[in-house]
Amino acid sequence: MPLFNQVKVRTPESVDLEFTLAGVGNRAIALLIDYAVWGLLLIAVILLWGLLAYNLPIYFRGLANVDTLELWLAALSWLLYFAVYTGYFVGFETLWQGQTPGKRYTKIRVIRENGQSVGLAQAALRSLLRPIDDFLSIGLLLILFTKREKRLGDWAAGTLVVQEETVITSANFALLPDAQPLAEQLLQTTNISALLPDDFAVIREYLQRRTLMEPKAKSQLGLQLARQARTLIGLHDLPFEMTPDLFLEAMYLAYQQQSV
Repeated sequence: MPLFNQVKVRTPESVDLEFTLAGVGNRAIALLIDYAVWGLLLIAVILLWGLLAYNLPIYFRGLANVDTLELWLAALSWLLYFAVYTGYFVGFETLWQGQTPGKRYTKIRVIRENGQSVGLAQAALRSLLRPIDDFLSIGLLLILFTKREKRLGDWAAGTLVVQEETVITSANFALLPDAQPLAEQLLQTTNISALLPDDFAVIREYLQRRTLMEPKAKSQLGLQLARQARTLIGLHDLPFEMTPDLFLEAMYLAYQQQSV
Protein backbone atom coordinates (compact mmCIF):
# COMPACT_ATOMS: atom_id res chain seq x y z
CA MET A 1 0.00 0.00 0.00
CA PRO A 2 1.59 3.34 -1.05
CA LEU A 3 2.47 5.86 1.60
CA PHE A 4 0.97 8.72 -0.43
CA ASN A 5 -2.17 8.75 -2.56
CA GLN A 6 -1.83 9.00 -6.32
CA VAL A 7 -4.23 10.97 -8.48
CA LYS A 8 -4.63 11.17 -12.25
CA VAL A 9 -5.64 14.41 -13.98
CA ARG A 10 -6.30 15.17 -17.63
CA THR A 11 -4.78 18.34 -19.05
CA PRO A 12 -6.51 20.59 -21.62
CA GLU A 13 -4.26 18.89 -24.22
CA SER A 14 -5.95 15.54 -23.33
CA VAL A 15 -2.77 14.19 -21.75
CA ASP A 16 -3.22 12.14 -18.58
CA LEU A 17 -0.78 12.99 -15.77
CA GLU A 18 -0.27 11.19 -12.48
CA PHE A 19 0.57 13.19 -9.37
CA THR A 20 1.36 12.23 -5.80
CA LEU A 21 -0.83 14.07 -3.29
CA ALA A 22 1.09 16.08 -0.73
CA GLY A 23 -0.23 14.29 2.35
CA VAL A 24 -1.29 15.80 5.66
CA GLY A 25 2.25 15.74 7.11
CA ASN A 26 3.86 17.86 4.40
CA ARG A 27 0.90 20.22 4.37
CA ALA A 28 1.02 20.64 8.16
CA ILE A 29 4.75 21.43 8.12
CA ALA A 30 4.27 23.89 5.25
CA LEU A 31 1.43 25.61 7.11
CA LEU A 32 3.48 25.93 10.30
CA ILE A 33 6.31 27.56 8.36
CA ASP A 34 3.89 29.87 6.57
CA TYR A 35 2.20 30.90 9.81
CA ALA A 36 5.62 31.65 11.33
CA VAL A 37 6.60 33.84 8.37
CA TRP A 38 3.15 35.42 8.26
CA GLY A 39 3.31 36.11 12.02
CA LEU A 40 6.63 37.95 11.66
CA LEU A 41 5.19 39.94 8.77
CA LEU A 42 2.07 40.78 10.77
CA ILE A 43 4.14 41.93 13.77
CA ALA A 44 6.10 44.28 11.51
CA VAL A 45 2.86 45.65 10.02
CA ILE A 46 1.33 46.12 13.50
CA LEU A 47 4.38 48.04 14.72
CA LEU A 48 4.47 50.30 11.69
CA TRP A 49 0.71 50.88 11.75
CA GLY A 50 0.76 51.51 15.50
CA LEU A 51 3.44 54.16 15.03
CA LEU A 52 1.43 55.77 12.27
CA ALA A 53 -1.88 55.59 14.17
CA TYR A 54 -0.27 57.13 17.24
CA ASN A 55 1.15 60.12 15.36
CA LEU A 56 -1.71 60.89 12.97
CA PRO A 57 -4.12 62.27 15.65
CA ILE A 58 -1.31 64.55 16.84
CA TYR A 59 -0.69 65.92 13.34
CA PHE A 60 -4.40 66.41 12.59
CA ARG A 61 -5.42 67.80 15.98
CA GLY A 62 -7.45 70.94 15.38
CA LEU A 63 -8.08 70.03 11.74
CA ALA A 64 -10.37 67.07 12.37
CA ASN A 65 -12.33 65.40 15.13
CA VAL A 66 -9.76 63.24 16.90
CA ASP A 67 -12.32 60.70 18.15
CA THR A 68 -13.70 60.19 14.62
CA LEU A 69 -10.19 59.87 13.22
CA GLU A 70 -9.31 57.23 15.81
CA LEU A 71 -12.43 55.23 14.90
CA TRP A 72 -11.45 55.32 11.23
CA LEU A 73 -7.92 54.24 12.09
CA ALA A 74 -9.24 51.33 14.16
CA ALA A 75 -11.47 50.21 11.29
CA LEU A 76 -8.62 50.53 8.80
CA SER A 77 -6.33 48.51 11.07
CA TRP A 78 -8.70 45.53 10.94
CA LEU A 79 -8.89 45.79 7.15
CA LEU A 80 -5.11 45.94 7.01
CA TYR A 81 -4.70 42.83 9.18
CA PHE A 82 -7.24 40.95 7.05
CA ALA A 83 -5.40 42.03 3.88
CA VAL A 84 -2.10 40.77 5.30
CA TYR A 85 -3.67 37.45 6.32
CA THR A 86 -5.29 36.72 2.95
CA GLY A 87 -2.72 38.57 0.86
CA TYR A 88 0.16 36.44 2.12
CA PHE A 89 -1.24 33.21 0.70
CA VAL A 90 -2.88 34.80 -2.35
CA GLY A 91 0.24 36.72 -3.32
CA PHE A 92 2.70 33.86 -2.97
CA GLU A 93 0.49 31.18 -4.55
CA THR A 94 -0.22 33.44 -7.52
CA LEU A 95 3.33 34.71 -8.09
CA TRP A 96 5.14 31.48 -7.15
CA GLN A 97 2.97 29.18 -9.27
CA GLY A 98 1.05 27.57 -6.40
CA GLN A 99 3.75 27.75 -3.74
CA THR A 100 4.36 29.70 -0.53
CA PRO A 101 7.62 29.73 1.47
CA GLY A 102 6.34 26.75 3.47
CA LYS A 103 5.24 24.82 0.39
CA ARG A 104 8.53 25.54 -1.36
CA TYR A 105 10.45 24.21 1.64
CA THR A 106 8.42 21.00 1.77
CA LYS A 107 8.43 20.68 -2.06
CA ILE A 108 4.67 20.69 -2.54
CA ARG A 109 2.52 22.81 -4.85
CA VAL A 110 -1.10 23.79 -5.46
CA ILE A 111 -2.40 22.99 -8.95
CA ARG A 112 -5.80 23.06 -10.63
CA GLU A 113 -7.67 19.80 -11.12
CA ASN A 114 -6.69 19.84 -14.82
CA GLY A 115 -2.97 20.03 -13.98
CA GLN A 116 -2.56 23.72 -14.77
CA SER A 117 -1.08 26.30 -12.40
CA VAL A 118 -3.38 28.16 -10.05
CA GLY A 119 -4.37 31.74 -10.78
CA LEU A 120 -5.52 34.67 -8.70
CA ALA A 121 -9.12 33.43 -8.44
CA GLN A 122 -8.16 29.97 -7.15
CA ALA A 123 -5.59 31.36 -4.69
CA ALA A 124 -8.11 33.91 -3.37
CA LEU A 125 -10.82 31.29 -2.79
CA ARG A 126 -8.40 29.02 -0.92
CA SER A 127 -7.22 31.90 1.26
CA LEU A 128 -10.69 33.25 2.06
CA LEU A 129 -11.89 29.81 3.21
CA ARG A 130 -8.75 29.07 5.24
CA PRO A 131 -10.22 30.45 8.53
CA ILE A 132 -13.16 28.03 8.19
CA ASP A 133 -10.79 25.15 7.47
CA ASP A 134 -8.70 26.05 10.52
CA PHE A 135 -11.76 26.33 12.78
CA LEU A 136 -12.15 23.11 14.80
CA SER A 137 -9.64 21.47 12.39
CA ILE A 138 -12.31 21.04 9.71
CA GLY A 139 -9.70 21.23 6.95
CA LEU A 140 -7.54 18.61 8.65
CA LEU A 141 -10.45 16.17 8.91
CA LEU A 142 -11.37 16.66 5.25
CA ILE A 143 -7.76 16.07 4.16
CA LEU A 144 -7.56 12.89 6.24
CA PHE A 145 -10.87 11.36 5.19
CA THR A 146 -11.39 12.40 1.56
CA LYS A 147 -9.89 10.54 -1.38
CA ARG A 148 -8.22 13.59 -2.94
CA GLU A 149 -7.19 15.11 0.39
CA LYS A 150 -9.01 18.38 -0.27
CA ARG A 151 -10.01 20.93 2.35
CA LEU A 152 -12.96 23.30 1.83
CA GLY A 153 -10.77 25.84 0.03
CA ASP A 154 -9.62 23.17 -2.42
CA TRP A 155 -13.19 22.02 -3.12
CA ALA A 156 -14.32 25.59 -3.79
CA ALA A 157 -11.31 26.52 -5.93
CA GLY A 158 -11.04 23.20 -7.78
CA THR A 159 -7.44 22.64 -6.69
CA LEU A 160 -5.16 19.85 -5.49
CA VAL A 161 -2.02 19.98 -3.36
CA VAL A 162 0.62 17.69 -4.84
CA GLN A 163 4.27 16.87 -4.41
CA GLU A 164 6.74 18.50 -6.77
CA GLU A 165 7.36 16.51 -9.92
CA THR A 166 10.63 14.58 -9.69
CA VAL A 167 12.68 14.90 -12.83
CA ILE A 168 13.39 11.59 -14.53
CA THR A 169 17.00 11.76 -15.73
CA SER A 170 16.88 8.89 -18.20
CA ALA A 171 14.44 8.69 -21.08
CA ASN A 172 12.75 5.44 -22.03
CA PHE A 173 12.16 6.65 -25.57
CA ALA A 174 14.42 7.45 -28.50
CA LEU A 175 15.65 11.00 -29.09
CA LEU A 176 16.91 12.51 -32.34
CA PRO A 177 20.67 13.26 -32.56
CA ASP A 178 19.98 16.98 -33.21
CA ALA A 179 18.07 17.33 -29.92
CA GLN A 180 21.16 17.67 -27.72
CA PRO A 181 22.85 20.55 -29.67
CA LEU A 182 19.52 22.38 -29.77
CA ALA A 183 19.03 21.82 -26.03
CA GLU A 184 22.40 23.47 -25.38
CA GLN A 185 21.36 26.47 -27.48
CA LEU A 186 18.08 26.76 -25.60
CA LEU A 187 19.92 26.74 -22.26
CA GLN A 188 22.12 29.62 -23.40
CA THR A 189 19.49 31.78 -25.09
CA THR A 190 16.15 31.18 -23.32
CA ASN A 191 14.63 31.10 -19.85
CA ILE A 192 14.19 27.33 -19.43
CA SER A 193 13.46 27.84 -15.72
CA ALA A 194 10.08 29.34 -16.73
CA LEU A 195 9.02 25.78 -17.59
CA LEU A 196 7.24 24.38 -14.52
CA PRO A 197 7.42 20.75 -13.38
CA ASP A 198 3.84 20.27 -14.57
CA ASP A 199 4.75 21.59 -18.04
CA PHE A 200 7.75 19.25 -18.17
CA ALA A 201 5.50 16.34 -17.19
CA VAL A 202 3.14 17.09 -20.11
CA ILE A 203 6.06 17.17 -22.58
CA ARG A 204 7.46 13.92 -21.18
CA GLU A 205 4.08 12.17 -21.38
CA TYR A 206 3.71 13.25 -25.01
CA LEU A 207 7.19 12.01 -25.96
CA GLN A 208 6.51 8.69 -24.25
CA ARG A 209 3.13 8.11 -25.88
CA ARG A 210 3.54 9.68 -29.33
CA THR A 211 4.24 6.36 -31.06
CA LEU A 212 0.83 5.08 -29.91
CA MET A 213 -1.10 8.07 -31.30
CA GLU A 214 -2.85 8.41 -34.62
CA PRO A 215 -0.63 10.45 -37.02
CA LYS A 216 -3.09 13.33 -37.30
CA ALA A 217 -3.69 13.55 -33.53
CA LYS A 218 0.05 13.29 -32.89
CA SER A 219 0.79 16.09 -35.36
CA GLN A 220 -1.82 18.42 -33.88
CA LEU A 221 -0.88 17.78 -30.24
CA GLY A 222 2.87 18.04 -30.92
CA LEU A 223 2.43 21.38 -32.67
CA GLN A 224 0.20 22.71 -29.88
CA LEU A 225 2.66 21.69 -27.16
CA ALA A 226 5.63 23.11 -29.07
CA ARG A 227 3.89 26.47 -29.46
CA GLN A 228 2.98 26.59 -25.77
CA ALA A 229 6.51 25.64 -24.70
CA ARG A 230 8.01 28.24 -27.02
CA THR A 231 5.81 30.94 -25.47
CA LEU A 232 6.64 29.87 -21.91
CA ILE A 233 10.40 30.22 -22.38
CA GLY A 234 10.14 33.49 -24.33
CA LEU A 235 11.56 32.15 -27.60
CA HIS A 236 10.60 34.34 -30.55
CA ASP A 237 12.81 32.99 -33.35
CA LEU A 238 13.85 29.36 -33.72
CA PRO A 239 17.56 28.72 -34.36
CA PHE A 240 16.67 26.73 -37.51
CA GLU A 241 13.76 24.94 -39.09
CA MET A 242 12.68 21.94 -37.08
CA THR A 243 9.76 19.65 -36.39
CA PRO A 244 7.64 20.06 -33.22
CA ASP A 245 8.96 16.70 -31.98
CA LEU A 246 12.59 17.80 -32.30
CA PHE A 247 11.86 21.03 -30.44
CA LEU A 248 10.03 19.19 -27.64
CA GLU A 249 12.89 16.68 -27.34
CA ALA A 250 15.32 19.59 -26.98
CA MET A 251 13.06 21.16 -24.35
CA TYR A 252 12.98 17.83 -22.51
CA LEU A 253 16.78 17.63 -22.43
CA ALA A 254 17.29 21.31 -21.61
CA TYR A 255 14.94 21.14 -18.63
CA GLN A 256 16.84 18.17 -17.21
CA GLN A 257 20.26 19.74 -17.79
CA GLN A 258 19.51 23.19 -16.39
CA SER A 259 20.37 22.12 -12.82
CA VAL A 260 23.24 19.80 -13.71
